[in-house]
Amino acid sequence: MSKLVIFSWLYLLSIPLFAQDIKVAQLDCAYRNNPLGIDVLSPALSWKLQSAKHNIMQTSYQIVVSSSLSNLNKNIGDVWDTKKVKSGQSLQIKYKGKKLLSSKTYYWKVRVWDSSGHESGWSASAFWQMGLLNTADWKGAKWIAYEKLADSNVNSLPTDGKKDKYIGNNILPMFRKGFTVTKTIKKATAFISGLGHFEMSLNGAKVGDDFLAPGWTKYDKEALYLTYDLTKQLKRGENAIGVMLGNGFYYIPPVKERYRKLKVAYGYPKMICRLLIEYTDGTSANIISNQSWKTAPSPITFSSIYGGEDYNANLEQKGWNLAGFNDSRWKSSLLADGPKLNAQKEEPVKIFENFSPQNINPVAHGEWVYDMGQNASAIIELKVRGKKGDTVSITPAELLKADGSVTQKNIGGPSYFTYILKGGGVETWRLKFFYTGFRYLQVKGAVPSGKENPSNKSVIEALKALHIRNAAEQVGKFSSSNELFNKTFSLIDWAIKSNMVSVFTDCPHREKLGWLEELHLMGSSVRYNYNAAPLFKKALQDMKNSQLASGLIPEIAPEYVKFEWGGDMFRDSPEWGSSSILMPWYLYQWYGDKQAMVDYYPMMQRYINYLGTKANNHILSQGLGDWYDLGPKPPGVSQLTPMGVTGTAIYYYDLKILEKTATLLGKKADAMAYAKLALEVKNAFNNQFFDAKSRQYATGSQTANAMAVYMELAEEMHKNAVIENLVKDIRDRKNSLTAGDIGYRYVLRVLEDAGKSDVIFDMNSRSDVPGYGMQIAKGATALTESWAALPTVSNNHFMLGHLMEWLYSAVGGIRQAENSIAFKQIKIEPEVVGDLTSADVRYNSPYGKISCKWEKTDRTFTLEVNIPVNTTATIYFPVLPKYEISEEYNSTFTDAGIEAGKAKVAVGSGYYKFNLKYK
Repeated sequence: MSKLVIFSWLYLLSIPLFAQDIKVAQLDCAYRNNPLGIDVLSPALSWKLQSAKHNIMQTSYQIVVSSSLSNLNKNIGDVWDTKKVKSGQSLQIKYKGKKLLSSKTYYWKVRVWDSSGHESGWSASAFWQMGLLNTADWKGAKWIAYEKLADSNVNSLPTDGKKDKYIGNNILPMFRKGFTVTKTIKKATAFISGLGHFEMSLNGAKVGDDFLAPGWTKYDKEALYLTYDLTKQLKRGENAIGVMLGNGFYYIPPVKERYRKLKVAYGYPKMICRLLIEYTDGTSANIISNQSWKTAPSPITFSSIYGGEDYNANLEQKGWNLAGFNDSRWKSSLLADGPKLNAQKEEPVKIFENFSPQNINPVAHGEWVYDMGQNASAIIELKVRGKKGDTVSITPAELLKADGSVTQKNIGGPSYFTYILKGGGVETWRLKFFYTGFRYLQVKGAVPSGKENPSNKSVIEALKALHIRNAAEQVGKFSSSNELFNKTFSLIDWAIKSNMVSVFTDCPHREKLGWLEELHLMGSSVRYNYNAAPLFKKALQDMKNSQLASGLIPEIAPEYVKFEWGGDMFRDSPEWGSSSILMPWYLYQWYGDKQAMVDYYPMMQRYINYLGTKANNHILSQGLGDWYDLGPKPPGVSQLTPMGVTGTAIYYYDLKILEKTATLLGKKADAMAYAKLALEVKNAFNNQFFDAKSRQYATGSQTANAMAVYMELAEEMHKNAVIENLVKDIRDRKNSLTAGDIGYRYVLRVLEDAGKSDVIFDMNSRSDVPGYGMQIAKGATALTESWAALPTVSNNHFMLGHLMEWLYSAVGGIRQAENSIAFKQIKIEPEVVGDLTSADVRYNSPYGKISCKWEKTDRTFTLEVNIPVNTTATIYFPVLPKYEISEEYNSTFTDAGIEAGKAKVAVGSGYYKFNLKYK
């Protein structure tokens, strides 16, 4: 029997008498704070709450939306006023006010009431600005180009064969438009897209801090535009807009001397822009892209998303993006056709960490290798001085040869950057329309500052790597007493960050393609660490745009290439395409967002119907299977697990998720049909693969047994035996793994759910067998494509990082309770296994910060927990037969006894510090 020792008087003394019971702290519209370019008529509104007190729940709310900030400040909801609504909902509340208008800015705020009737007071004001809802809202703006690609040369979905046309190099153009503002400016907004990517400037200053804008898409279906507030940059009098364009995935130059994974040609670079200027007198004006804009070649002489970028500083035209520049030698823009436009909803790509070289070493032929210390998706920033016409060439790489020089054998080459100096002092250059993954940079044509320079080459004053990634907010943090786990966390995190751009890519160099399986397999790991919901929703749109008439969802989205090797092996694999069904459900589970299920339900139906046409007696056997598992051969297609196991298991899981989705959407007939088909698939799976004598599936591989249990294909009477077979296989291999890309997450999930995190600890604590420890021992700083960190494959890869989910959910103990949505009900259950003595883990959930910090000694266990306002939690403690629990601040929690050998208490929101003493 436990003894509760309460110190509530300490807690009462710690709270000021004037403390507000509840406060509205953060307002989001469509997952973003004060977003620009909203192009849906019912955006979802959410907020987070704060309180210094415990057990606070929202019971009512009021939202006010106004057409002006002055009206909002007067509490006049002339656009929408919900009045007081009795509801605890604080997430994903759909706007239901007056019809929203293109380009209009709306201001809003919220107040709430708690269960004691206390009012929060109004939140700080927030806003959102609408994008352009209809084609007519572009006010006549046209797509413009320097040159146009003939329709006969357009090749929007090439194969990986050698028959595609070589079209030749193209011009990387820049555009300018001068104009005069004669009135006092109230607000200025630019709506702009440039394909493949653009960089906009106003009066010589870059607009925004994004990179590689807009996000890349299936361009024959849609392109994205961005919205910028230019009120502070625009001035009364003479102004000038400047735009530079890069190729991106819109056009990949088929230059034989540079690396390319594929040859896409949607067209040559083009742009469209509308600048809306609103004046204080109530009038407005529009500056739109048309033939009056002037264009010329830029100093960027080559740019390929795969092959690199070249820049000739001698081609710069000083002042080209300033008012008053003489553009008489520039030509008028050509009018061009362009794809359908939608607002970019995901966060843009931006620059984050900067890395300076850790070591600089000479190699053969007077070249130098810079070691940046971290393998990451990045661009370079070069500061160099030298003679006019000197050329500096820089080759990026992940790995080195034995002689210390770089090798691109594993990432595709040649891919490099060149800079031609103009002379006259220190010159600074950054890549504009290319990025890659690298740790090392090999420099030709220059020497580092301070080194001997007998050939009088250019001198590099500084060379940095600038990490780029999607600007999704970081919402997670992990540390523990186990240094290998801390390094593993960093290893996985760098692979996530390096492959989280406008799509979730496989690698940031060789392919840069949106292989789909990781969206559902690595999705939980990503969501614990980043608020990437808009990027996941963008991935769903990419899948919809890439879906074939047959219903097939290809393995890559956006689909830029059809790989011919192996027939349809690299196009039709259920474990990949099933992201189209699983992701809407996961978005609902994690964020309470039902809209993805509504929007993409037809896509989901078409794909499940397609899988049905491919099934043979309900068994699906096509595709790649458990990719990169550890078998006797080099890694690749599944070796240890039959294709039918992984394909059919995911098919069954799809059907069960569709049954839940249909039920939630009120489609009862669909739900019944999916349930019936799911049962038929389950029976076929067990008849085909289950061995009743040995009580394991197919070959008894880790993947086969784990997926059967996780997907609930294994009958309840056999479940424990199958799990024990899984454990036995791992133990018999001296705690080493064999599961690959598809199976490993399910191995971890099944073991954790079965209370066997000790097995997970043991199998991830070795460095002498393939796994995270071996990768780190070999010097990897980002997750590698193969378990053994092979030098022939990618060494920065977005797969196999599923342990991050376990580090949060088990070591950190932060999980969502069963049937909870968006962490409304929380389960805190740290697994104290192996040599772990402490952990400090945080996750900023949709409701607010959840934290779990624990430390153990031989006779004590301390647990500090924060539970967000408007949520509840159940907390589990490791116990011995005799123990005593005390909580330092609050008496209002319930001792719920013992469950599965652990003490359990139920709590409301607030901060708690529990102390366990073992007798």
